[in-house]
Amino acid sequence: MEFKFVSISRIHALPMRVGVYAFFASPTCPPKLSRRRKLRRSEGGLLYIGKAINIKERVKNHFQQPNFKDNIFIPETTKIGFIITGSEIEALLLEAKLIKKRQPKYNTVWRDGKSHNYVFITKEEFPRVFVSHQLQLTNNKKLITNNRGRSFVIRPMLSVIVGPFVDGQALKQTLRVLRRVFPYRTCKTLPKKPCLYKELNLCQAPCEISAITHNLRDRANYEQVKKFTKIYKKNITNLIKILRGQKNSVINNLKKEMRLASQKQNYERAHKIKNQIFSLENVFSHSRILKSATVEGIEFLRGTKELGSLQGRIEGYDISNIQGQQAAGGLVVFENGLPNKNEYRKFHIKIEGQPNDTAMLKEMISRRLKRKEWPVPQAILIDGGKAQLGVALQLKIKSSKYKVMALAKRNNELFIEGKKEPILLKNLPPEIANLILRIRDEAHRFAISYHKKLRSKSFLP
Repeated sequence: MEFKFVSISRIHALPMRVGVYAFFASPTCPPKLSRRRKLRRSEGGLLYIGKAINIKERVKNHFQQPNFKDNIFIPETTKIGFIITGSEIEALLLEAKLIKKRQPKYNTVWRDGKSHNYVFITKEEFPRVFVSHQLQLTNNKKLITNNRGRSFVIRPMLSVIVGPFVDGQALKQTLRVLRRVFPYRTCKTLPKKPCLYKELNLCQAPCEISAITHNLRDRANYEQVKKFTKIYKKNITNLIKILRGQKNSVINNLKKEMRLASQKQNYERAHKIKNQIFSLENVFSHSRILKSATVEGIEFLRGTKELGSLQGRIEGYDISNIQGQQAAGGLVVFENGLPNKNEYRKFHIKIEGQPNDTAMLKEMISRRLKRKEWPVPQAILIDGGKAQLGVALQLKIKSSKYKVMALAKRNNELFIEGKKEPILLKNLPPEIANLILRIRDEAHRFAISYHKKLRSKSFLP
């Protein structure tokens, strides 16, 4: 991928798309070319590289609201380069690749050792995946520190290291969504029995397989271990490739594997791979991992004819449970496009033993509406489809003025109160679609985190 360029006098011509942007200065002399890394003459004077949900608005923000670092390189800038990507995750991965390869002059955060973010994949029978910071190289050993400030040594050849990445928060969010597609373990030592991550389909529970490896005389056990190990390592390999920006290669290989499984009449395996491909494509199409400059200002929340104004308070609702057990409800609040975590609320659902999400949602919303002291929202957004929308409308008092919406996951169809047909998010203005997805994803995250807490408490004696 190569940059396309506009002069600083034509910033209005930049695309309002997700991607990577770069600031360039006119080089005073031709760049030096080395055998290891050759730079094109058009790329001389590369000052800074960044990523954005909306390239045009992000670049304008650098000029209109410059911070200390912006004031260093903006006076030198003569042109802007940009590369459009298909998703926010691709923008994150491309930014990391370009900064590592081309070493922009003013990406100082990149050179601050404490800000380096790496993904480590251990070389064990069932590799562990985790994020950490590289501090320095010591005697051919990599000294790593975790988020708590504790340091430990990773010896060469004991881990696969992918990175570095600039945006640690976006990297962690990317790993969270990719873990749904390629489950992996994060525990330092395998536990004696599976944990909650297995039930959430975020880990394949290699601890179960490890427990039976001592009895490999049993042919069935041997085949089970062999099959599991092969699938687990293949998932890890695909995860590494994705993080290195090789998404298309992974998808093509999965399609070949699916066809081969189908030819061998292993339809169950073929169906699982098909679901994996769909999930991966969905992750890259819809996952929101970047902080949006377009959503942070009231001027961008003008709404649409169908939605009305989206300024003010918007509440997002989601339910999390496993077969009706330890059901939890999460209510998140966004005000003028930004999350207000002081207003978040948790609901321990009283309905137990039946996996009925609509009934649980009805309980949650009815309990919320009884709290007359809470502020009235401008709109509420529910994770679900027409059925969930109907539940919320049943509970809505006629005199209430808030708008009710429900967002279905599969095609990102937005069901809106008073509209017979849903609207596809891709047909809405990008800033509106991004806000709605961000609220839905935050409600989902908040509900799951509370559900995990309830589950962990239930395991205690």
